[in-house]
Amino acid sequence: MITGLRTVIYPVSDLAKAKDWYQEVLGQAPYFKEVFYVGFEAGGFELGLVPDGTPGANGATAYWGSSDIEADVARMIKLGATIHAELADVGGGIRVASLLDPDGNQFGLIDNPHFDPAKVR
Repeated sequence: MITGLRTVIYPVSDLAKAKDWYQEVLGQAPYFKEVFYVGFEAGGFELGLVPDGTPGANGATAYWGSSDIEADVARMIKLGATIHAELADVGGGIRVASLLDPDGNQFGLIDNPHFDPAKVR
Protein backbone atom coordinates (compact mmCIF):
# COMPACT_ATOMS: atom_id res chain seq x y z
CA MET A 1 0.00 0.00 0.00
CA ILE A 2 1.36 3.39 -0.94
CA THR A 3 1.22 5.71 2.04
CA GLY A 4 2.50 8.99 0.53
CA LEU A 5 5.67 10.82 -0.37
CA ARG A 6 8.56 9.89 1.89
CA THR A 7 11.81 10.53 0.02
CA VAL A 8 12.89 12.11 -3.22
CA ILE A 9 16.47 11.45 -4.26
CA TYR A 10 18.37 13.75 -6.61
CA PRO A 11 21.62 12.69 -8.29
CA VAL A 12 24.13 15.57 -8.21
CA SER A 13 27.49 16.28 -9.82
CA ASP A 14 29.10 17.82 -6.70
CA LEU A 15 27.68 16.57 -3.40
CA ALA A 16 29.22 19.32 -1.23
CA LYS A 17 28.04 22.09 -3.55
CA ALA A 18 24.54 20.58 -3.83
CA LYS A 19 24.36 20.17 -0.03
CA ASP A 20 25.11 23.87 0.40
CA TRP A 21 22.55 24.86 -2.25
CA TYR A 22 19.75 22.75 -0.77
CA GLN A 23 20.65 23.91 2.73
CA GLU A 24 19.95 27.47 1.52
CA VAL A 25 16.74 26.44 -0.29
CA LEU A 26 15.37 24.50 2.71
CA GLY A 27 16.72 26.86 5.36
CA GLN A 28 18.24 24.06 7.43
CA ALA A 29 21.22 21.76 7.67
CA PRO A 30 20.97 18.12 6.60
CA TYR A 31 20.16 15.60 9.32
CA PHE A 32 22.37 12.97 7.61
CA LYS A 33 25.63 13.73 5.84
CA GLU A 34 28.04 11.15 4.44
CA VAL A 35 30.18 10.92 1.29
CA PHE A 36 27.54 8.67 -0.32
CA TYR A 37 24.32 10.45 0.73
CA VAL A 38 23.04 13.70 2.21
CA GLY A 39 19.53 13.74 3.67
CA PHE A 40 17.33 16.68 4.63
CA GLU A 41 14.08 16.49 6.58
CA ALA A 42 11.58 18.81 4.93
CA GLY A 43 8.08 19.01 6.36
CA GLY A 44 8.01 15.38 7.43
CA PHE A 45 9.55 14.10 4.20
CA GLU A 46 13.09 13.50 3.00
CA LEU A 47 15.05 15.12 0.22
CA GLY A 48 18.14 13.03 -0.51
CA LEU A 49 21.24 13.81 -2.56
CA VAL A 50 23.49 11.13 -4.08
CA PRO A 51 26.82 11.69 -5.88
CA ASP A 52 26.10 9.09 -8.55
CA GLY A 53 23.56 8.66 -11.30
CA THR A 54 22.77 11.20 -13.98
CA PRO A 55 21.38 14.58 -12.90
CA GLY A 56 18.65 16.05 -15.05
CA ALA A 57 14.98 16.71 -15.63
CA ASN A 58 14.10 13.28 -17.08
CA GLY A 59 11.78 11.28 -14.90
CA ALA A 60 9.10 11.99 -12.34
CA THR A 61 8.66 15.35 -10.66
CA ALA A 62 8.18 15.45 -6.91
CA TYR A 63 6.11 18.41 -5.76
CA TRP A 64 7.02 19.93 -2.42
CA GLY A 65 4.40 21.94 -0.55
CA SER A 66 4.69 25.71 -0.36
CA SER A 67 2.66 28.19 1.63
CA ASP A 68 3.99 31.14 -0.45
CA ILE A 69 4.78 29.74 -3.86
CA GLU A 70 5.63 33.09 -5.52
CA ALA A 71 8.21 33.86 -2.83
CA ASP A 72 9.66 30.34 -2.96
CA VAL A 73 10.02 30.46 -6.76
CA ALA A 74 11.73 33.86 -6.56
CA ARG A 75 14.04 32.74 -3.74
CA MET A 76 15.08 29.57 -5.56
CA ILE A 77 15.81 31.54 -8.75
CA LYS A 78 17.95 33.93 -6.70
CA LEU A 79 19.84 30.87 -5.39
CA GLY A 80 20.54 29.65 -8.94
CA ALA A 81 17.51 27.59 -9.98
CA THR A 82 15.90 28.08 -13.38
CA ILE A 83 12.26 27.83 -14.41
CA HIS A 84 11.28 24.52 -15.97
CA ALA A 85 7.50 25.11 -15.97
CA GLU A 86 6.05 28.51 -15.09
CA LEU A 87 3.82 28.97 -12.07
CA ALA A 88 0.29 28.00 -13.12
CA ASP A 89 -3.15 27.50 -11.60
CA VAL A 90 -4.09 23.93 -12.49
CA GLY A 91 -7.65 24.20 -11.18
CA GLY A 92 -9.42 24.46 -7.87
CA GLY A 93 -6.97 27.09 -6.63
CA ILE A 94 -4.08 24.60 -6.82
CA ARG A 95 -0.92 26.24 -8.14
CA VAL A 96 2.26 24.50 -9.29
CA ALA A 97 5.66 25.43 -10.65
CA SER A 98 8.68 23.39 -11.63
CA LEU A 99 12.26 24.58 -11.35
CA LEU A 100 15.60 23.03 -12.21
CA ASP A 101 18.30 22.93 -9.56
CA PRO A 102 21.91 23.73 -10.56
CA ASP A 103 22.36 20.06 -11.65
CA GLY A 104 19.24 20.15 -13.84
CA ASN A 105 17.00 18.08 -11.53
CA GLN A 106 13.34 19.04 -11.38
CA PHE A 107 12.11 20.52 -8.12
CA GLY A 108 8.33 20.91 -8.14
CA LEU A 109 6.46 23.29 -5.87
CA ILE A 110 2.74 23.03 -5.10
CA ASP A 111 0.35 25.29 -3.21
CA ASN A 112 -2.72 23.12 -2.60
CA PRO A 113 -5.32 24.75 -0.35
CA HIS A 114 -7.26 21.45 -0.21
CA PHE A 115 -4.39 19.38 1.26
CA ASP A 116 -4.31 19.08 5.06
CA PRO A 117 -0.84 17.92 6.19
CA ALA A 118 -2.29 17.14 9.63
CA LYS A 119 -4.11 14.21 8.00
CA VAL A 120 -0.86 12.69 6.66
CA ARG A 121 0.15 9.57 8.57
